[in-house]
Parts: sequence; structure tokens; C-alpha cells
Amino acid sequence: MGILGPVAWGTTFRVLFILYCVEAGVFLLLSPWSPRWDQSVVQLADIRLVTFLLHPAVRGAITGFGLVHLVWGAHDLDLWLSERRRALAERSRAESPGAQ
Repeated sequence: MGILGPVAWGTTFRVLFILYCVEAGVFLLLSPWSPRWDQSVVQLADIRLVTFLLHPAVRGAITGFGLVHLVWGAHDLDLWLSERRRALAERSRAESPGAQ
């Protein structure tokens, strides 16, 4: 199969997805309200786009999208940890001396 089996690849991708959700979420949550956002947006050539991106409602929508990423990442982390706890409990029950 390769160095990592299918379970290890699934875990790796899940951890990477959770990290992506957290990183993108924090970036989208904080970035529209930073001074760097204003500096970057003002450099755009189209004044209509500048006006649109500096509008508080658009900044709020981008922040909301970041919040969605954070909630999604937290949900996936909770699901993954629950699955691991359940698998460990089943394994310990199967390995206990009185189990049969």
C-alpha cells in the first residue's frame, strides 16, 4: 500500500482539514477589520470594488464566513475525538480479561 495505511491517511487528511478550518477561520474573522485590509483594498484600481470591500456589511459577511470555518473545524475536531474515544473504549473492552 505505501508507508501509511488507509487509516493513517484518513487521520492525516482529517487533521489537515481541521487545521485549515482553524487557520482560514481566524484569518477571515480578523483580516477584514485590520489596518492591513484597508491598505490592501485601497490599492485596487476599481473604485467600486474598493467601496464594496470597505463597506462594513461586506466586512461582516467575510467575518461570518470565517466564523463558519471555525465552527466547522470545531465540529470536525469533536467528531474525530469522539470516534477515537469510542474506538479506544471498544479496544480496552476487547482486551480486558473477562471479555468474551
